[in-house]
Amino acid sequence: MKFIKKFLIGLIAFLAVAVALLYIFNVDYLLKAVRVVYLHGKTTAYLDDYVHFDNRVVKKGTAQSWPVAKDYNKIKATARLEEVHKELGTVAYLIIKNDSIWHESYYDGYGKDSKSNSFSMAKSVTSAALFKAIEEGKIKSLDQKVGDYFPEFSKGLAANLTVGDLSSMATGLDWDEKYSSAFSITTRAYFGTELEKTMLNVGVTREPGKNFEYVSGATELLAMVIVKATGKHLSDYVSEKFWQPMGAENDALWQTDHKDGIEKAYCCFASNARDFSRFGKLFEHNGNWNGTRLLDSTDVQKMVNPRFAASPQYGYGWWLKTYLGKKMYYMRGHLGQFVIVVPQDKLIITRLGHKKGLQTENDPHSNDFYVYVDEAYKMLGLLKPNEGEGNSKALTKAGAK
Repeated sequence: MKFIKKFLIGLIAFLAVAVALLYIFNVDYLLKAVRVVYLHGKTTAYLDDYVHFDNRVVKKGTAQSWPVAKDYNKIKATARLEEVHKELGTVAYLIIKNDSIWHESYYDGYGKDSKSNSFSMAKSVTSAALFKAIEEGKIKSLDQKVGDYFPEFSKGLAANLTVGDLSSMATGLDWDEKYSSAFSITTRAYFGTELEKTMLNVGVTREPGKNFEYVSGATELLAMVIVKATGKHLSDYVSEKFWQPMGAENDALWQTDHKDGIEKAYCCFASNARDFSRFGKLFEHNGNWNGTRLLDSTDVQKMVNPRFAASPQYGYGWWLKTYLGKKMYYMRGHLGQFVIVVPQDKLIITRLGHKKGLQTENDPHSNDFYVYVDEAYKMLGLLKPNEGEGNSKALTKAGAK
């Protein structure tokens, strides 16, 4: 009995010292990371982790239901698609053709109103908010300096950093985009409670505006500029300019770093497949929503075309790909969240799920992207069974962005 008592006292003392050291070395955010992730049996952020964070509501307005195609769900998912859904833990898969839901499948207890984490699909939303703020004259142009809003970025290389650089991921920020490292700034940003302070201490170590380099901090800093320029919380601005006019059927939630804090703009917009798909429809129609212009068409085209010839995979907040001879652009998030737009065929493909396919150094597009596109085209009768890349690429859960 004495041994057990001594052991428990020693354990409590050890834990107390460990916690104290976390605070002393300013890594106390790891406590929340352990509580939210590992104590729930996970190894990374996950679809419904938003319930463990503070959130700000992105309010809906008058709901506009999606039209349903006459042959809705009459064509079953291909065997290959169902195999991938099972392997990668898909929770929602939609095919929207000619602005009507043509196919819709849900798994793992999810349904049309189930919320899940957008992860980095939120970057596309934040970039749309930037272009809207420019249209409204609240931000001068893509060339507006970040230092005009935050003097911390008014000296040295940082003085050249623009809002356009932030949206197009050409920042030169000293940022470690590692999702699995406990001590990376990405982990601190996700679990910490002082996100603005974290961002204002990020240095610019390379000349901005020269090269594409994907860093989540770029979008967070962009959101901070938008908030200063508009005088509104990012959630409120997005609600007013997009979520309500597009007729979202549900309120969304946007994670904040603490109660009444700032949104994690690079991630963490919780909604459902149908409402996420509204951004796909808006961009497919060049910023026009059922006759109401929410974004200028020139701005939409700016966003869905590459800034740098050397990096054709990215525009301003959107991923880009020419595949099957067609131009495609898409929102993308950690664990394989996708809203894929193929304007040539008036097609939107949305997939939400627990795992993402293999991301290699040779291809900036994960291989599950090809499967979701290939199999949709086969279901629509626009691609032969032996065409496309989806059948030939092995899938794994690797990849993060």
